[in-house]
Amino acid sequence: MTLPSPEIGESLCQALREQVGKLGLSIGDEPRWSAAGFETVRDPFSQEESVVAVWRGGERFGKATFFPDGRVFAEYQVLLPHPTQSGAYVDAVQVWGRPQAWRGEAVIVEYPA
Repeated sequence: MTLPSPEIGESLCQALREQVGKLGLSIGDEPRWSAAGFETVRDPFSQEESVVAVWRGGERFGKATFFPDGRVFAEYQVLLPHPTQSGAYVDAVQVWGRPQAWRGEAVIVEYPA
């Protein structure tokens, strides 16, 4: 298993924090690349192996999949009330793409009635 470089990992963590920051919220210094655990997963169809970084054991859970072609998809829990939408909270943020051009969005969920 070849792990992603620390530079790419740190860039991804920063991109996740920036998605939270766009909402006017903060999750401090989470996620931290140094706190990630790693595993390899095999795609049942293509048989390609991807490296998965996982953050667990703290206040939040997160996961990033590093595909063989260089693409990445990451999701990290936020679990904070939405700052402008009453009745909703920010469940998580997602980041995807390649390290040179991260894209992302927040996952907004309405509180149950």
